[in-house]
Amino acid sequence: MARFIEGVARIQTTLFPEILDDYIADENPVRVIDVFVDHLNLAKLDFEIYLAMLVGLI
Repeated sequence: MARFIEGVARIQTTLFPEILDDYIADENPVRVIDVFVDHLNLAKLDFEIYLAMLVGLI
């Protein structure tokens, strides 16, 4: 019985990529949609959650 907590081995690999972006190929059309949505003025479109995030309420 060990008296300490053992960490994860550094050579251990993960089953899935660490971030979702690793799943999406560079030439995937969803990247165009992502850029388009990022350039929308959400405040002008009356997205209240976006405004609350800017103020730091969420």
